[in-house]
Amino acid sequence: MALNQRLQARLSQNLVLTPALQQAIKLLPMSTLELVNLLTQEVIDNPMLEEVSSEEAQTTEINEQSDMSDTQEPDTESPTAWEDTDFEYFFSDYLEDGYRNSPPQGHQGPPPMEQTLSVQDSLADHLAWQLFLRCGDHDETEREIGLAIIGNLDEDGYLVASVEEIAAMGNWPLGSVGAVLELIQSFDPIGVAARGLQECLLLQIQDLGLTNTASETIVKEHLNLLENQEAPKLARLLGLRTHELKSHIDIIRRLDPKPGSRYNPASSQYVIPDVYVVKEEEGYLVKLNEDDMPQLRISPFYKQLLNKHQGHSDETRAYAREKFRSALWLLKSVDQRQKTISKVATSIVTFQTPFLDRGIEFLRPLVLRDVADDIGMHESTVSRVVNQKYIHTPQGVFEMKYFFHCGINNAVGESISSIAVKQRIRKIIDSENRQRPLSDSRIGSALQAEGLNLARRTIAKYREELKIPTSSRRKVLF
Repeated sequence: MALNQRLQARLSQNLVLTPALQQAIKLLPMSTLELVNLLTQEVIDNPMLEEVSSEEAQTTEINEQSDMSDTQEPDTESPTAWEDTDFEYFFSDYLEDGYRNSPPQGHQGPPPMEQTLSVQDSLADHLAWQLFLRCGDHDETEREIGLAIIGNLDEDGYLVASVEEIAAMGNWPLGSVGAVLELIQSFDPIGVAARGLQECLLLQIQDLGLTNTASETIVKEHLNLLENQEAPKLARLLGLRTHELKSHIDIIRRLDPKPGSRYNPASSQYVIPDVYVVKEEEGYLVKLNEDDMPQLRISPFYKQLLNKHQGHSDETRAYAREKFRSALWLLKSVDQRQKTISKVATSIVTFQTPFLDRGIEFLRPLVLRDVADDIGMHESTVSRVVNQKYIHTPQGVFEMKYFFHCGINNAVGESISSIAVKQRIRKIIDSENRQRPLSDSRIGSALQAEGLNLARRTIAKYREELKIPTSSRRKVLF
């Protein structure tokens, strides 16, 4: 049996993830700040890229439009695929005048940096300053113990280490550590360096001169009854009338359970929207925020390295071709990213127009598949786009993920957003009688009267997500 060899041509389709496509996918989930950092680094690494000012870009655009006939493709030595590719046709927007940003009309830039910076003393600095005033330079051991105690305070001002542990840090006597601890507990803010909530409140009561009063007794012996809102039992144990007990409870309510928090405020996180939604006469207009995006272009000087008539070596032209191709695909990928974000944002605005017009209670249920089908892209692409992106709407600034959530059917078969249901639960609780708060079952009855049938465990789940305590915790004694 003889074996015959023969050639056969066959046409097939394969899904290939090219480097350019990988780069485009990598850019999609990036936040604006991450993208700006990437472009800045690319300008440093790739000599073919250069950043231009807006004024220079506009001037270059006018000059290019008046002399388009002088534009030539890069000249190389052999008729390869590189020479056959009409890069200037596909990337004409990036070769000379760069990628042109179009900032939203009426949007002003951020304030100067010096107007946003502030310095505030921390709790440790505030206590160390008082410690140095008390101790001075004459008692170094006391100062070292005090700094060790201050260094073991949490953000709320509570001492997280025991006296024994602090004493072991420097082989100090327990009595000395206890004496310095009492000294620090007398510092401002009162209640700092306490080893628990009860001690924190007692220090403040003593500072108010309420020692040996019912207020001190409540904190020292019956704090659990106060927490559980058991006012009648508390009144019987103390032998007080209702109005007398109320005055002591009012005093305790005015105490600060976290005295150190005022010196350790949570840092503000500023969000720069990636997309602006502007209301106009014909409807809502989506505009990308590209104020901080650097404007990049192919450097005309380094592009001359591609010309074989300039006398450059083969190695130089090969390096220039590689960087030229990399720069073009980067600019194209950034442009494609911006267009994709615009498509997704426009689709979201289309679906959520009632929310933009009337507020959160009219937010529609939406899933990634709905937007993906609307713009003709895959769900994974939409998921990457909405990651770490923020949109500025007439109703406020929201993360794009905020608009994607499940729905709940009402009595007439209409789908209502779970976020709208949570908002309705919050309003019901806000309007309740504080002395007789509504249980989850009663909240369910109120929703059922509005056509929403929710199980009690579902209401409890939504209430916990809203960080609203149970009815017993919400109850007000007086």
